[in-house]
Amino acid sequence: MEKAVEVLRILKKSYPNAKYYLDFKNSLELLVAAILSAQVRDEVVNASTPALFAKYRKAENYAKASVSDLLKYISKISFAGNKAKHIIEACMILVKNHNGKVPKTIDGLTELPGIGRKTAIVILSNAFDIVEGVVVDTHVIRLSFRLGWTKNVNPGKIEKDLDTLIPKQYWKETQWLLKAHGRAVCQAPTPYCSKCVVAKLCPKAGVKKAL
Repeated sequence: MEKAVEVLRILKKSYPNAKYYLDFKNSLELLVAAILSAQVRDEVVNASTPALFAKYRKAENYAKASVSDLLKYISKISFAGNKAKHIIEACMILVKNHNGKVPKTIDGLTELPGIGRKTAIVILSNAFDIVEGVVVDTHVIRLSFRLGWTKNVNPGKIEKDLDTLIPKQYWKETQWLLKAHGRAVCQAPTPYCSKCVVAKLCPKAGVKKAL
């Protein structure tokens, strides 16, 4: 635990501006952006959402929209048709069961189309500051394995390992920091270990070649 905390403290000094990467102003915008973000670069989502958010401001607006309506705004996003359908169906459920509001529980969120546990944790943490666990994305999976924080490959098991290892006060920012470091230094498939600020604390598990 102490070594993991030291790693996170060093990364925080190295990436002081690390933050959640999707642009949003409220919980509904985050829910929509998060659905759109699956298998898409953050920059593509952030380029598409301003006009979408200006047009659709409430769950009721999305619930009444058609897939073709939303495609006018999100056509550059991968799997746009399926994601538009998920957004509309999710907002129908919000209107019907939650007075148009985004739920503040994992169970309530994961009942919505397009929302799995990872995305639910993202929404709770970043929209409501309700921290239920470490968000496990591809960067977190890669870095936590290399750092020796987990030996698992299943995201659910990795989350449990990290939630046990890392004090809760660091859960929210762990993904931001590991993603920032993963993009800049600890890349796939070949990390830049020669310029890594936490190299001395990293067993480099699974690393076959490093720069």
